[in-house]
Amino acid sequence: MGIAPVADIQVSGGADGFRAKGEDLVAMSALTDEVAGDTLKTAVAGHKFLAEPDVLASALLNPSGVAKFEAAMAMALDGPTGLTATSAAIGLRGDALRATKLAYEAADELAARGLDASRWMAGLAVASVPGGTVVAALGSGTAIAADVYANYDGDWQKWLVDHPGMVDTLIGMSPGMLSSLGVPVDLATTLDLLAATYADGTADLDPVASHPNTAPHNLHDILLGLDERNRPRNGEPSNIDVRVVKDANDKPIGYIVDIPGTKDWNAPWDPKSANDSGVNIDAMAGNRTVLQQGIEKALHEAGAQGTGVPVMLVGHSQGGIVAAQSTNDLISGGYNVTHVVTAGSPVGRIDIPGNVQMLSLENKGDIVPHLDAGDNPNTANRTTVTFENQTGSVGGNHDIGGYRYDEQNPNKPRVDQNYVAVAGQLDQSSDPSVRRFLDSAEVFTQGGPKSTTLTYHVKREGVN
Repeated sequence: MGIAPVADIQVSGGADGFRAKGEDLVAMSALTDEVAGDTLKTAVAGHKFLAEPDVLASALLNPSGVAKFEAAMAMALDGPTGLTATSAAIGLRGDALRATKLAYEAADELAARGLDASRWMAGLAVASVPGGTVVAALGSGTAIAADVYANYDGDWQKWLVDHPGMVDTLIGMSPGMLSSLGVPVDLATTLDLLAATYADGTADLDPVASHPNTAPHNLHDILLGLDERNRPRNGEPSNIDVRVVKDANDKPIGYIVDIPGTKDWNAPWDPKSANDSGVNIDAMAGNRTVLQQGIEKALHEAGAQGTGVPVMLVGHSQGGIVAAQSTNDLISGGYNVTHVVTAGSPVGRIDIPGNVQMLSLENKGDIVPHLDAGDNPNTANRTTVTFENQTGSVGGNHDIGGYRYDEQNPNKPRVDQNYVAVAGQLDQSSDPSVRRFLDSAEVFTQGGPKSTTLTYHVKREGVN
């Protein structure tokens, strides 16, 4: 077995991220408040010695000494550098720490909103000018075409994967362009309108197989399991795995749900499988999808509901969108979702509970994570790992990257690439955010010697 190394791995968010440091500021401010309070209590307690009866009585015998004592005590308590002033200064320091955190967060939020607003305005400006959309499209298209043929030998696909940010820009402009028609919308409303064109339906769940296997030992094993479900052998009609990690006594100690990507790129009027285009739009719009229904039913069948046993959701592409979007509903339904892993998924605008640890893997040349036109939040519970693995094709950059068995060369060494490869490299990472995530997920990778994989086929009711 081998791993084709990916390059330029960068980590944001998580335990060592910007928002986590903000939480450290809050913790420091709380400690500062505590110290300020204790100092003030000491100062208040010290004032009683100024009126201590024995001290006042001794003034009859040594008036000058007592006067010096009173003056020194008053200075120590209420002077410019005394305990009372020190307490106030420490309290102000705590306020400053809290204000710093709020200022950083406000700046971060304003930057994100400003980017959304600038794209929205650009779309509105283009569409509001008579013929503006056509002119802009022709102008931009001509410039891009010139670049493609001058520098990419006419390879449009290679140009696109070298400029994935264009996807963010175009999608970010679309609400402004729609608003030029007289109905003001933002990106969330636009997604809602698109989702309304797809009929969601009800999930049917068919058990496919159950077989014992070895529990995963690391993140690489977890991604390999997802890859196996993403590419089932022998035409198996399955699209969900629930890996039940067990201890030596066969007791479940963790559940890992594998959710693959889109299988059917269909039109709104022609609903297909539980892995079709409609599920993508519905999930990104925040709706409860037919695939999510299937996940809930599969976890119920596996015995995870109401047990408190930790659940990890792992998804590639569409599977990552649904994994992220399902989290709140699953928790409300009695499932102890503690971890989410996504690979090549646009999940930046999906809310995740603060007590759920999420790791998002994104190839910089993969256009799919750009489909939500937004960056992932830089919060303490959300770690994003970006890397460079340029294959020159949209499909290659988005591929999960697990080993492909070659029937013509059965002894060919296994080489993992892309998302599976970066998972293997992260297992050796010393980055604080990555390590914190991996350590927190040890119940899934180090907790038990074996597991049972339950395979299910989720489908739309009435659709094969």
